[in-house]
Amino acid sequence: MATVTHVFSIDYVANLLDEDRELLLAIISNDDNLSYGSIISIYTGPDEALTALTDDGMDELRQMLADARRTADTWSDFLHAFIDDEELIARIKAKSPR
Repeated sequence: MATVTHVFSIDYVANLLDEDRELLLAIISNDDNLSYGSIISIYTGPDEALTALTDDGMDELRQMLADARRTADTWSDFLHAFIDDEELIARIKAKSPR
């Protein structure tokens, strides 16, 4: 693995990928969903942290979402696998014309 020299905040990744921030947070809430070292925690205080992604993490996430969107059924299954909130799922489906 190459040395990490920069990371991307989840807000920035959501903006770059034109994805819902809450969806991305749901996916990366389990660090087993991406390769080891792709998700970085940045501690800003004793009980405060930000989550960021490496270049590889962002690429993995982009590919994961593209694969999930191959059909309406795979997209629906994907969303239900990561999100328990039906309102959030409906909002993400409505936003996503892909």
